[in-house]
Amino acid sequence: MASEEQEQNEQAAGPSRRSVLKGVAAVGLGSLSARGLYGILEGVVRPTPAEAAAPTVVRRMQEQYLVERIEVIVDNGITLAIPPIYNDVFTAKLKNDVNWTAAALKAAKTRVENALLTTEKPYTATAAGLTMVIGWGLPYFRAFTPGLMDAYLPAIPNTSPKQYAVLDAIRFASDDPTVVLGAEDVAFLFRSDDVAHLDDAYATVVSSLADMFEVRSVRNGFVGGGFGEGPGLAKQMALAAGVPGAELIVDGVQMFLGFTSTQRAAMAPDRIASFETLHGLTDQKPRSYWSGGAAMHLSHLNEDLERWWRDAPFTTQLAAMTRPGLSVPDKTYTIAEDVTRIERPADVHADLTRFGVVGHSATMQSVTRLPADTRDAYGVVRPKGTAIVQRADFNTLDNAFAQSAVPGEVSSTPSAGLHFVAFAPTSDLFNRTRRAMDGTLGDGSKLPLDPRSPSQGFNSFIHATHRQNFVAPPRAHRSFPLVELLSRA
Repeated sequence: MASEEQEQNEQAAGPSRRSVLKGVAAVGLGSLSARGLYGILEGVVRPTPAEAAAPTVVRRMQEQYLVERIEVIVDNGITLAIPPIYNDVFTAKLKNDVNWTAAALKAAKTRVENALLTTEKPYTATAAGLTMVIGWGLPYFRAFTPGLMDAYLPAIPNTSPKQYAVLDAIRFASDDPTVVLGAEDVAFLFRSDDVAHLDDAYATVVSSLADMFEVRSVRNGFVGGGFGEGPGLAKQMALAAGVPGAELIVDGVQMFLGFTSTQRAAMAPDRIASFETLHGLTDQKPRSYWSGGAAMHLSHLNEDLERWWRDAPFTTQLAAMTRPGLSVPDKTYTIAEDVTRIERPADVHADLTRFGVVGHSATMQSVTRLPADTRDAYGVVRPKGTAIVQRADFNTLDNAFAQSAVPGEVSSTPSAGLHFVAFAPTSDLFNRTRRAMDGTLGDGSKLPLDPRSPSQGFNSFIHATHRQNFVAPPRAHRSFPLVELLSRA
């Protein structure tokens, strides 16, 4: 809940993003559109013109993954970021009926960059405007810039054989063997509070370039809402979709599984997730080719919403999502995770010995937080415990996607899930984080638990279905990276 002073400031400013999120409840669950269930959001209060209008001079950061001027609120005394409500992801392959000569690739680079510039020109790089991330899969580099990969892709120093900073996705111990490891050439992530901005981006960047891109999957979703009276956005969407267990979701929470995912202290600050920012993680430095870029992870997870809310009492949920031994008021779903509340591997082992369970956040903190105060490549001192991974995950009703080029991959029955998007300096960091989630902690020690045990965080309530890693270049090289270095052919 926001402070009284903050509420007064918001009221004085007129309709805010906070009122957008609160206003969903007044729309009614039958307000659908071409986006199906996601059309519920379209009848709420729009961002004010001042929020949405572009400045006289548009300056966008090199870090594609950052959203500028993110609004913050205070809930339960904890500062939260309010990300863009609508999130769309499109994955694609370059069409195989095109003769992709060096000249053709360079021409395509120019076309794509012009389309991106045209699309973003009317908007700010804020939640009210439009942000776009274009990530490129390793299949793209192998097929279209093979002679340049070894020399140019960001790499982890002193590895033999050389290990790139972005790796092929793999399966983990808690995964089903059916998890699909993607092989797409490119992923487009569009984010905004206004669905019309996303539709504009799709028309200009994806649809108009259909002669070069074959769309393989369409993924839609949302994040936000909650923190007030009545059902939050996630609950309303689950109810509208008829997802089993939707009526059991506690009012006033942000996500399908309740716990707030966007508190500022648990999110990587500014550009710390970029390849070059933390010394030694990659061979990139400020002003290198990939400076401002990051490893991008994209996956889909099904969430067992009904069992989570029916069979797991709050104390069990709290221990599974955060760590055991916490004492907070019942149904408190915004839990502090600042630098003073970070668990080390020894703490996780002690939790298991004392309580017989470990928490999801606690296991991952042994990898995703700085182990000591650190001065980065830009001279900024990052305190011990600072988060390194910039998450951009969002809830979805896709099952598993809204659309897919793979027969049988989409069910018409909505399902509670998560499209997990994360940006980090290396894919190896994500892999180590995921292994920690399965019980192999940051120091290499292992928990004596089955990865899908009910005692192993909340693993037994989630199931990954798809996974792929991408290179998210800096803005300067977001369109067909490296092709400008190809010899003329």
